[in-house]
Amino acid sequence: MAQEVETEEPAVTKKPNKVIPIILGIVILVGIFFGIKEYIYYSKHEDTDDAQIDGDISPVVARVGGYVDSIAFEENTHVNKGQLLIKLDDRDYKLKVEQAQAAQKVAGAGIGVGQSQISTTAANSAEAKAQVQSANAKLEQANRDYARYANLVKDGSVTQQQFDQAKANRDVAQANYGAAKEQYKAAQQQISTTRKQLKVTNTGVDQRQADVDFAKLQLSYTTIYSPASGIVSKRNVQRGQLVQAGQTLFSVVNDNSIYVTANFKETQLDNLRSGEKVDIKVDAYPDLKLEGEVYNFSPATGAKFSLLPPDNATGNFVKVVQRVPVKIKINASKEVISKLRPGMSVDASVIYKD
Repeated sequence: MAQEVETEEPAVTKKPNKVIPIILGIVILVGIFFGIKEYIYYSKHEDTDDAQIDGDISPVVARVGGYVDSIAFEENTHVNKGQLLIKLDDRDYKLKVEQAQAAQKVAGAGIGVGQSQISTTAANSAEAKAQVQSANAKLEQANRDYARYANLVKDGSVTQQQFDQAKANRDVAQANYGAAKEQYKAAQQQISTTRKQLKVTNTGVDQRQADVDFAKLQLSYTTIYSPASGIVSKRNVQRGQLVQAGQTLFSVVNDNSIYVTANFKETQLDNLRSGEKVDIKVDAYPDLKLEGEVYNFSPATGAKFSLLPPDNATGNFVKVVQRVPVKIKINASKEVISKLRPGMSVDASVIYKD
């Protein structure tokens, strides 16, 4: 019986797969590269996407009430500072000015009468003063005659009748002097009274002048001008509409007042300083690269300025990272800034210094 010869098949050796290690190595190298790149980037930058374009917006409010007579602008157009925008019907206010001026004239006429009375009373006072001086001279002469006759009647040089006549003359002179003094005193009292009345009249005239000035001021408020140069928008008024004092009519977005408000986390503020450079990307213009600089920091977090600020002393406490608004000035040309609108979303990246 023949023996079967067993033949051994040669072992197949598999070649090692070098593709996977190569791909894995490339992935690791790429990861290391991007990791180092991100580390270097974030070691010099603080980023936030919680940022938006801001600007100074001036609301224009009616200072007096009235019907809108004319509107001299169109919404979303550019206006210059001091440009006439709205004219209210001013007929009522013109009548008030005329009434105040008429009252002022009446008060002014009272001043003329008072000054005339003072002049007349002053003349009477001067005359009364002259009469006092004349009566005083006569009284002194009568006193001297009386004293002389009193000595002469004793030695018989004059008669008793002459002495009595000298005494009578003295009494008359004294009475005339007293009457003149009373007349002069009355004239002075009348001048004082008239001057007080004139002072009151002057006060009334000043009050009437104040009424005239106030009426003119109210009249001036019927013409509404632009408070600043910029784009006028949000018009809330129509021709013929009755507006009330304090009513907001429209708003003006001021030129050259565009900036960025970036809300950084409180944990990012350690490296932020005023004057540091900022890279700005605007969502509306992906290809527009802007530069700016940190201008200043808000004195409180945004939550503290909210309508209902949180009170961590009540209820259960959950720690939340707060954000602090940071104002960033934009360094760009007027043409570029004119494209930006308050409220646009942006990304801000601060390049802080060592």
